[in-house]
Amino acid sequence: MTEDVPRTTGSDAFLSVRDLRVRFSTEDGIVKAVDGLSFDVERGKTLGIVGESGSGKSVTNLTVLGLHNPDTSTIEGSINLDGQELLTASERELQKLRGNKMAMIFQDPLTAMSPYYTVGRQLSEPYMKHRGASKKEAKDRAVQMLEKVGIPQPKLRFDDYPHQFSGGMRQRAMIAMALMCDPELLIADEPTTALDVTVQAQILDLLKDLQQEFGSAIIFITHDLGVIANMADDIMVMYGGRAMERGTVREVLHTPRHPYTWGLLSSMPRLDSDVDIALEPIPGTPPSLLNPPTGCRFSPRCVFKDQVAGDLCTTVTPELGEGRDTACHLTSAQKQSIFIDKIQPRLR
Repeated sequence: MTEDVPRTTGSDAFLSVRDLRVRFSTEDGIVKAVDGLSFDVERGKTLGIVGESGSGKSVTNLTVLGLHNPDTSTIEGSINLDGQELLTASERELQKLRGNKMAMIFQDPLTAMSPYYTVGRQLSEPYMKHRGASKKEAKDRAVQMLEKVGIPQPKLRFDDYPHQFSGGMRQRAMIAMALMCDPELLIADEPTTALDVTVQAQILDLLKDLQQEFGSAIIFITHDLGVIANMADDIMVMYGGRAMERGTVREVLHTPRHPYTWGLLSSMPRLDSDVDIALEPIPGTPPSLLNPPTGCRFSPRCVFKDQVAGDLCTTVTPELGEGRDTACHLTSAQKQSIFIDKIQPRLR
């Protein structure tokens, strides 16, 4: 395995997140949902964030949008969007940015869209608010966007309610809503989870086409590595509220270096593999973020921690550096040896 050249970060970043920490107050205690997360997203590029449920993916991106309740959450660090610090921005400033400069495609459009208003009204109102457009101008723009995302007879469907759309059409309408004001940052939170494979492929192709047209930076959240392989330029693997590995799509999927990434890839079925080869699930369960493990968050489930000298894995938290890196105490030589001998044969 050859050593990958780290990508530069920071200077070209449209979104820069540094040492982000998000904690929630609950009846059971403090939930450390995100703990020291840093990443960049460049203009016109897609960052894929992958990991199991509860790893902090959605919490991170809701924090970017400023959608957490300040009475029950504590947020520290820095989120810089095109030179503007979001964590110190007022609610009024954030409202000007949401739906305008940054937008989100939610996982379930049926619950994200209001059942009491027509699809057309829900598309038009943000455009009138952010762009000062007239009702007619907003309707024309909404019909244009519905047509662009592939909704048949958009003028007629403009007055339909969300329940009158199929699942795939609602997701397309949600994408149209997010793109109404040409946002420079688009966050897609598992936008194809509930869709069948054919519609899923159509939605992914649509997002790629629209990104080329509008030049948006995209954060794509998913647990499906197959999806991310076709969508992202870079990948960040999250576990237990922390980043485990980061690199380009090719680096992370072809030469993964972290035991958690190895586990994700080894447990993923492949169409071109021998049907007799058994999948290897990751042992154990994700950690409780009320009382996360000391040291490496993944150490209780890691089958390679006995190769690390002493008790580093359970006492010292490994840090993720800039560019191509992993948060792991295994040495580079150990990672290379394990990957070549045990992991790479499974991925062929």
